Amino acid sequence: MSLGETIRNSQVWKSIFRHPMPQDRRNRIVVMLTNFFLHLHPVSIKKQGIALSYTWCMGGVTFFLFLVETVTGVLLMFYYRPTLEWAYNDILALRDVTSLGILREIHRWGAHAMVITVWLHMYRVFLTGSYKPPREFNWVVGVILLLLTLLLSFTGYLLPWDQLAIWAITVGSNMARATPVLGYEGPLQGILNVKGIDMISDASDARFMLLGARFVGEETLNRFYVLHCIGIPLAVALLLAIHFWRVRKDGGISGPL
Repeated sequence: MSLGETIRNSQVWKSIFRHPMPQDRRNRIVVMLTNFFLHLHPVSIKKQGIALSYTWCMGGVTFFLFLVETVTGVLLMFYYRPTLEWAYNDILALRDVTSLGILREIHRWGAHAMVITVWLHMYRVFLTGSYKPPREFNWVVGVILLLLTLLLSFTGYLLPWDQLAIWAITVGSNMARATPVLGYEGPLQGILNVKGIDMISDASDARFMLLGARFVGEETLNRFYVLHCIGIPLAVALLLAIHFWRVRKDGGISGPL
């Protein structure tokens, strides 16, 4: 008996892999349904579902980039300290001193690529009419994922804490002042009024909630760090699970128009 057969016949192997090699259709189905990772995928899919000329594979590429961002982001957290004293110096050290400093460049360029691929994915879905019933709910989930991707990019932009980051976030966050109802300078700002007192001011509007202060400072850096590393990624992971699940329940990849 060969070493391979000895391993496959061992109790340890059988306790992990409960079925033989998927060499026929029945075994392929059983393996797909009983494997923790493979059961996330459908047992069979339509031909256009794997045609790159139709799907562009932008959804899969975006998911792959999200995994890359997650892994490199966790590793970067070992070296980066979100304080005014250390943030900028840690970014310089990640580039020039720290071992595996290329991780920061992978994380940075991966983020840019993820924004591009998620836009292309939405564009392909729109062109193929995949937002129509019964996939309208999944289209809404996709739009929310697009907004969260942009928020990931926005919150991550401040973390290097250089002049470009500070002024870019200052300009970007100023737009929040014009948010309807919740912005200090936005339309319908005065609608939230209690006994003559405006509930929305420059210390309680959407911009203040985003920055944690009236100006970009340490509170903002800490707030963006938590959102970038924990809050938004958890929301994205949850919505991705719902997104994939609905793709299966809605009949897989939609067909050509």
